[in-house]
Amino acid sequence: MLSGSSRLDQLNLLSIDDLWAMNRFPKLMSLPGVISPPSPSSEFENDEVSSPTSSGAVQERRIVVSNQLPIRARRNSETSKWSFELDKDSLVLQLKDGFGPQVEVIYVGCLEVEIDVSEQDEVSQILLENFRCVPTFLSPEIHNKFYHGFCKHYLWPLFHYMLPISPSQGASRFDKSQWRAYVSANKSFADKIMEVINPDEDFIWVHDYHLMILPTLLRKRFHRVKLGFFLHSPFPSSEIYRTLPVRNEILQALLNCDLIGFHTFDYARHFLSCCSRMLGLDYQSKRGYIGLEYYGRTVGIKILPVGIHMGQLQSVLSLSETAEKVKELREEYHGKIVVLGVDDMDLFKGISLKFLAMGQLLEEHPHLRGKVVLVQITNPARSQGKDVQDVENETNSIAEEINRKYGNENNGYKPIVFIKRQVTTLEKFAFYAIAECCVVNCVRDGMNLVPYKYTVCRQGSSVLDKAMGIVGGVNDKPKESALIVSEFIGCSPSLSGAIRVNPWNIEAVSDALNWAICMPEMEKRLRHEKHYKYISSHDVAFWAKSFDQDLERACKDHYSKRCWGIGFGLGFRVVALGPNFRKLSLEHIMTAYKNTTNRLILLDYDGTIKSQASVNKAPSDIIISVLNHLCGDPKNVVFIASGRGRESLSEWFSPCEKLGISAEHGYFTRWNSGSSWETCSLAVDFDWKRIGLPVMELYTEATDGSFIEQKESALVWHHQDADPCFGSSQAKELLDHLESVLANEPVVVTRGQHIVEVKPQGVSKGRAVESLISALQSKGKAPDFVLCIGDDRSDEDMFESIYRSSSSNPASLPAIAEVFACTVGQKPSTAKYYLDDSTEVIKLLIGLASASALEPKINNASDSFEVIS
Repeated sequence: MLSGSSRLDQLNLLSIDDLWAMNRFPKLMSLPGVISPPSPSSEFENDEVSSPTSSGAVQERRIVVSNQLPIRARRNSETSKWSFELDKDSLVLQLKDGFGPQVEVIYVGCLEVEIDVSEQDEVSQILLENFRCVPTFLSPEIHNKFYHGFCKHYLWPLFHYMLPISPSQGASRFDKSQWRAYVSANKSFADKIMEVINPDEDFIWVHDYHLMILPTLLRKRFHRVKLGFFLHSPFPSSEIYRTLPVRNEILQALLNCDLIGFHTFDYARHFLSCCSRMLGLDYQSKRGYIGLEYYGRTVGIKILPVGIHMGQLQSVLSLSETAEKVKELREEYHGKIVVLGVDDMDLFKGISLKFLAMGQLLEEHPHLRGKVVLVQITNPARSQGKDVQDVENETNSIAEEINRKYGNENNGYKPIVFIKRQVTTLEKFAFYAIAECCVVNCVRDGMNLVPYKYTVCRQGSSVLDKAMGIVGGVNDKPKESALIVSEFIGCSPSLSGAIRVNPWNIEAVSDALNWAICMPEMEKRLRHEKHYKYISSHDVAFWAKSFDQDLERACKDHYSKRCWGIGFGLGFRVVALGPNFRKLSLEHIMTAYKNTTNRLILLDYDGTIKSQASVNKAPSDIIISVLNHLCGDPKNVVFIASGRGRESLSEWFSPCEKLGISAEHGYFTRWNSGSSWETCSLAVDFDWKRIGLPVMELYTEATDGSFIEQKESALVWHHQDADPCFGSSQAKELLDHLESVLANEPVVVTRGQHIVEVKPQGVSKGRAVESLISALQSKGKAPDFVLCIGDDRSDEDMFESIYRSSSSNPASLPAIAEVFACTVGQKPSTAKYYLDDSTEVIKLLIGLASASALEPKINNASDSFEVIS
């Protein structure tokens, strides 16, 4: 049994071995492809900080990875041989124009056709040699579950804001077998990339939601791989994204990229919100670039909508066949105002809503009957299913009803011309050229380039006129166009002259159609010129070049940092640190600890020795016992340096009689429990509290989950329990508000981790540390060993003060002093060392306590622990 009943006696009976056991620290583990943190003697010896070297010049290469290769394949029915050609409509092929002629581009992806296993090697060789393409072959079962299952019927609807509440609505529920197929397919893509990559030189650009976990698989194999990702679909709001059962795996995989691209700020904002709410990551904007700090790496965020290939459009428009088709269509629709729609046949294109708006237009404006024709071209659905069939049946029914109600059988007039066959690119461009108005009515779409193509074709109609011999006529006038676009598509923000509509509001779309038809020619011309100027200067080459330049910028520091991998499976990530910033290991610090006699140990509390996530903020028995063991060594002076008030710290650490406390960022200090509290020597007036407190109360009332902590020397507004985004926004506003109203007061307003604090000028942990070192020096005990650990911005003052004292004041800290400034968490810091979390901090302190002269030992004859002197 334990002798004595006081809490202090009980805690002092715990041995170091017991503390190790109670804390249950995980053992170090390693897996293939995962480099565990090395020991100090060999730290980073297998991952040296150096740039790649080569014996000669290496040609620049870009590896472009997408679900489908830019290849069209067909089998000759007579010879049964495969023939291949480049798909000039493919975006991943067109983006090559942005790289320049000196850059070699290799494409990795699947073919649109199934290739027999016996033919795959031959096909691979042909595609690589002739087209620089590396095909990825998936088994029919994997491909069906990966593409038609997880991608098209689960992930794609979810990213377009359709929750799988009921399978009958068109979105499938999460299926684990489909997820495994998705992972398997992404692994197959990674294997193909491994066959061709030069990891030191090549840049990899991954495209779209089919391959969102590919970055983790690549980063796991090459820690410094240069990797960009562009999402061509919307990224949903966090409320939608959080319903995804594998949300963390996908989010963390994207963060293994160096650069992540989105079409619009809305999509990027939703992604950043998910990172904040689910991973606790906040972004920073610096000189126009947005970045997320993730385990020492900065993940860049790129916002730029894709463009079209101007050269391809202009070359098609210059063809005589195109001119003939335009002439044919003008004759067919002579005397009619043509309104055009070009959409895929799927759930989100809003075709039926467009038809209903057309019906509403003809109902409200009878004089337009017989004059206005809506030509709707539908591209074949990319994936089949009941949902697609239901949409097709609905649109057919509505079109037939409107044609029956407003059409005229005598003259053959049909208000809606519904073209459901395969339409060639040339024919589409001809329709663009003759249409007075183009309507894109999607209820949700990632980008949609139809308005861009329409604008360029309207501009290029003069080329068609010349091809048909029409010069100086009505078609030689300045070009004009009218665009109606949904506010829920990615191209909408870049088309400032378009008529933006809510596709769900049938009357509003009908009014927009009427306005587009009746719009004065001068206004149409001005809107057209504005659109054409933007579209022609922001083409696909501009988009690709801009992304490539930002990717190079994001990767420029790869070889100036030390890297190693941590985590398992899809939770893998790379820790990247500066050459002088490394993990503080017990072995590294132990030699210095044992060889010194005047040690100063400075420990922050919240987030350092006590986890921020703890509901009970009081120190645990382990913390109390460890501190008592450290304080029991006469060579040690141990201080808790915290922003908390002195009352709570005094109560919590009353069992630690020899522990020093610096409270409220150093405003109050005492050397042990028996000494009196000392205040800083600054003359402080606290009248400012009467001004600052009402302002904080105003924000507390307006921000659910926030509260005010009133200290003797400071006021602190906490928002860790508020909504992450709203709390952060309110904190910024409060900071500005307080700085404004307290501008003439002797205080500083600072923002920390989930707090906004107002405190007297000149009060900081850094100044408190300087006073402690000065006091020890005056007693002839200048520290020859300093360990300082903290986790937030206020602790950076301590680190700076210690380094400043050691470099500029040798009398306070001798040149031989061992200084270990350590931050908690991998992040930019003045400190030269880091530990991952509070658990590792306690682990380190237990190790130091075991080296003290009063090391507790286990009494094997008893079930309890005793201190044996």
